[in-house]
Amino acid sequence: MDALFSLGIPYREPGLEGWWGEKTVTLNFCEEDYVMNHYVAEVCNTLTNALFIWLGYKGIRDCIKYSHPWIFFVAFMGYTVVGMGSTFFHATLKYPMQLVDELAMIYTTCFMCYATFSYGRSRSISAVLGVALTGLSYYITERYYRTKDPQFHQDAYGILTAIVVFSNMYIIETQVRPALRARQEKRAPNPAILPADAIVKQMWAMVITGLSIFLGGFLVWNLDNIYCQTITRWRRQIGLPFAMLLEGHAWWHVMTGIAYYYISWRVWIHRCLDGDEDKFQLKWPSIWRMPEVVAIQEVQNGTAVQNGKATKKHQ
Repeated sequence: MDALFSLGIPYREPGLEGWWGEKTVTLNFCEEDYVMNHYVAEVCNTLTNALFIWLGYKGIRDCIKYSHPWIFFVAFMGYTVVGMGSTFFHATLKYPMQLVDELAMIYTTCFMCYATFSYGRSRSISAVLGVALTGLSYYITERYYRTKDPQFHQDAYGILTAIVVFSNMYIIETQVRPALRARQEKRAPNPAILPADAIVKQMWAMVITGLSIFLGGFLVWNLDNIYCQTITRWRRQIGLPFAMLLEGHAWWHVMTGIAYYYISWRVWIHRCLDGDEDKFQLKWPSIWRMPEVVAIQEVQNGTAVQNGKATKKHQ
């Protein structure tokens, strides 16, 4: 075992000051500061935010390409800002960057609340909802900035996220499934359109997959916090680059990047509520690929959908 450990590149000595100077953040995670290089405080926590930025770009691109409702363009913009804010937060350990990261999480979730509860409402009700969510965002921002209490931020984010997820789960069964079944009965059989129950099954698969990965990431992060001293000792024994696999907060970034699932999930719910399942389809070939709502014509050009399964067309 010692021979294996000796293959690793040793870390720099802990406690060294980095290029960004004194840290001003109110939170610091288990990854040691400036032990990999002089210029980036937490290298693993910084690099893993690339997933957010890439997926955010992907979501914005699809919103433009397929003319998805504007609120999802804004939500994907917020998702991207979360990734960028977190990148600079972990790279610099400066408080303003921490606020960009954490408050963008709140605002993006509020956008998703608006997308969920404004659907099918009148302009006046949607306007009232928008004002209420803006006021809520201001309250959370003001209180968090004043108290700097991380538990308050985490509770606010958790409650907002739960509201979005559970309300959309309710909408699937009370609105989406009945509407899809009603339209299916009136529509002539079309192999390019999945049956109503198959579409809903897809939606539930997204929920279960996304929630499982999210909760798994939360567990890893908490274990990282609880056993930080032990894990830090293991990392120093193993050495770089293999020790990077033990960075729990970095895994949290990777696994919570799955929030992209929930924006795409709501886009698909939105399209099905609009009755657009004959124009759009959820493209999600496996759990190893990110889901996206695309024009059904694109799917038809590459695959034929039969009995809920996609098969390659013969040329």
